[in-house]
Amino acid sequence: MAIAPNTPITDSLTNPISLPYTDCVIHQKVHLAPYTSYRVGGKAQWYAEPKAWDDIQEIFSWINKQQIPFTCLGKGSNLLICDQGIKGLVLNTRHLKQYAVDEHQQTITVGAGYSLPKLAWQVAKKGWEGLEWAVGIPGSVGGAVVMNAGAHKGCVADVLQDALVAYPDGTIKKLSGQELEYSYRTSRLQQESALVLSATLKLSPTSTRDKVMEITGNNFKHRKQTQPYDKPSCGSVFRNPQPQAAGWLIEQIGLKGYQIGGAQVAHRHANFILNAGNATAKDIYSLIHHVQEQVQNNWSILLHPEVRMLGEF
Repeated sequence: MAIAPNTPITDSLTNPISLPYTDCVIHQKVHLAPYTSYRVGGKAQWYAEPKAWDDIQEIFSWINKQQIPFTCLGKGSNLLICDQGIKGLVLNTRHLKQYAVDEHQQTITVGAGYSLPKLAWQVAKKGWEGLEWAVGIPGSVGGAVVMNAGAHKGCVADVLQDALVAYPDGTIKKLSGQELEYSYRTSRLQQESALVLSATLKLSPTSTRDKVMEITGNNFKHRKQTQPYDKPSCGSVFRNPQPQAAGWLIEQIGLKGYQIGGAQVAHRHANFILNAGNATAKDIYSLIHHVQEQVQNNWSILLHPEVRMLGEF
């Protein structure tokens, strides 16, 4: 029997559901705040952590029978989940961490749940160029592929050979960067019901390992020195409108330190909104909206959020 789309999350049952042909189980009413860098947000109506493609196939089969949507969650570093939680099933990819190097093709294939900064360090230690920019981005490979993550004049689109993407009907597609329709911090996957399984990155081996390590280390130091890491955040909140940076626009109108509830515009970098203590998702959302209004009023520029908002705000 299908679950009614408007079933309140608090009305869900509490026993986990075992899936056939796999050890994966579907849990109910799982708190999502611990799985996000903001440390806010409500519960998932249904929640699963697949470890392999067989698990994902069974999960997709289940959600199709139940006629409910699904939402992907990686490291939760670019998300704001509403206080009321998320309807449907939240699929956490954190166990999809396969790692394979092809020395001949000069590629590395990694699972969607693999840590992007960890990968950047591993690549640098091999003396391969291409991911120096990624060392300070606290997200997963899957999330980085979906949003075309980037920093220091580099981004996923520069190095992605292809991504393996699964769809709820059971199909798997290998999509190139061109097919993903990359642009600044966007891809077609942001508009699709799909799950990134893995990504293959084309990198450049060099004979100057020390130089690659130096650049990677300097990028990491720069981000630690210029961005706040002492309180929970999602990283950069807004996309940068060219030619000015969003943080500069916000700083110039005096919003550093501005606070709504437990949410605060960071003193160190104005394009960061922090959970300064006991913030709710509503606090953070309200502050994002306030910053947008003030920048629009003062600069006639509409800032577009980089953070992905899930649920009903």
